[in-house]
Amino acid sequence: MPHTDTIDKRLMDLEIKASFTEDLVEQLNQTIFQQQQQIDALIREMSQLRQQVPDGGSGGFRSARDELPPHY
Repeated sequence: MPHTDTIDKRLMDLEIKASFTEDLVEQLNQTIFQQQQQIDALIREMSQLRQQVPDGGSGGFRSARDELPPHY
């Protein structure tokens, strides 16, 4: 029965592909989880840095040209 052999081979190929797909999905989930942890840590760090800025940073943007050199 050559037809049964063909079906068995196709089924096995599909099972292998499904297995690789499951592994890939798990790896992607782990990557997303780790990235979310990093994002959360960066948000906390930014919040802490904003609290350290005097007046909450309301002084506006200042460039290096706005600063007086030390000899003035």
